[in-house]
Amino acid sequence: MSGPAAGTASAATTTDAVCLGESMVTFLPSRPGRLADVPSFGRGIGGAESNVACALAAAGHRAAWVGRVGADGFGDHLVETIAGYGVDTSAVRRDPVRPTGIYFRTATDRGTDAHEVAYYRAGSAASAMSPDSVPYEDLFAGRVLHLSGITAALSADCLALLRDLTAPRADRPLVSFDVNHRPHLWRGGTADASVLLELARRADLVFVGEDEAEEAWGIVGAGAIRAALPEPSVVVVKRGSAGATVFSGHRPGLRSSNAGGAENSGGAESAVGEGGDTVTVVPALRVDVVAAVGAGDAFAAGFLSATLRGLPVRDRVRHGHLMAAAVLTVPGDLTDPPARDHADRLAALDDEAWGRLRLGPGWTAADRAPEEVRTP
Repeated sequence: MSGPAAGTASAATTTDAVCLGESMVTFLPSRPGRLADVPSFGRGIGGAESNVACALAAAGHRAAWVGRVGADGFGDHLVETIAGYGVDTSAVRRDPVRPTGIYFRTATDRGTDAHEVAYYRAGSAASAMSPDSVPYEDLFAGRVLHLSGITAALSADCLALLRDLTAPRADRPLVSFDVNHRPHLWRGGTADASVLLELARRADLVFVGEDEAEEAWGIVGAGAIRAALPEPSVVVVKRGSAGATVFSGHRPGLRSSNAGGAENSGGAESAVGEGGDTVTVVPALRVDVVAAVGAGDAFAAGFLSATLRGLPVRDRVRHGHLMAAAVLTVPGDLTDPPARDHADRLAALDDEAWGRLRLGPGWTAADRAPEEVRTP
């Protein structure tokens, strides 16, 4: 059974994907250690949705980022940097009163107890996004609209915006939703769990980590996650080093996506599951990790890139793994992905060759045959 491809563009559509969310200026430490001990910081940018837009543009797609920044130097830096990746930023709004959000982080991997992040985003320009302040004609101009649970946590107005954008409507593009559970953003209780589940169930394509589903919803296992999210046409369960499991297909009596898709690949990786789903399991790559920041956004971008191209589900996941591997092998959140023909050759490998791959720093720049990408 086929999974959804990107929505069919009208004659006026010029954009493949529109990504909505907050982007912030991030200050990266000059050396490892506690924030209290780091003497200086370098400046970068950070934002889940803008990361996806930048990665898609770098991969050759027409991508737009829609957000709200302050009328300040940090806002200038964000817009100029994101536009520098080839992203359309013409729909970004400037707030004359509220500032652009910033944050500082340590060099330690965010999965460890030593990792520190200090956010200065309360009352930011992005938190003022609402159904009345965001240009819907720009949001609906693409084949895909990519959202995340981070935006819903910023303010009541932002949550109202996401509820409105995920509401059923005939003219909406394919809605992609990355759960992105960030407990520290949800002040005042457990409402985050039910809100994120609600929004995910209204999307067409959902990305969710197995670990965050357990943390947010107390749900364990890919099958149980799909059971909790019956409506989306495609649910991508990220399982860390174990790879990813994708549930794709339309179920009787459930809302269908507004777009068709390419046939799933066959082979031992795919099977028909409950409710008529095709279940595709794709192992992760072996990667010599430099830094883990940004890998989830890169995976989403790779999967969306292959979806926009109408590739089989297995290859969508493999492109997600490859784009994540590009980010994992550099220090920052963003990097140039492998050339499309290079990534296509790797994604087309048979299962045995895919399992032998091991990618290290510099692999994206190497225009070598697939069997030569391995490192010892």
